[in-house]
Amino acid sequence: MGTPTITVRFVTPGPNGPVQDREVEVPADGRSLMKAAVDAGIDGIAADCGGTLTCATCHVFVTDPWVDRLDPPSGDEDTMLDYTAVERRPCSRLSCQIRLTPALDGLTVELPERQY
Repeated sequence: MGTPTITVRFVTPGPNGPVQDREVEVPADGRSLMKAAVDAGIDGIAADCGGTLTCATCHVFVTDPWVDRLDPPSGDEDTMLDYTAVERRPCSRLSCQIRLTPALDGLTVELPERQY
């Protein structure tokens, strides 16, 4: 039996509807949402630091009901969210800190209009 996979949806809202709306199947093996997005070629995840929690260029908005299903941000992540290019919201997370597990099958995140 191989590694289970889950579906994750990445949406970039635009003024006249989504400019990107992609569902991708990714391994649910504990890798980060950021890595899965980069591997899938998702536009809008810059990931400048490669997931070391030092740049805030993998900022996402986690949609309901998913935001309540994630562990809360660590203190370091919460601090780094103050440096995002687009103002943070209560549902803001750094995708490098979200670990993909089978429980997140169907996760939907919105990407901010920019990461810089």
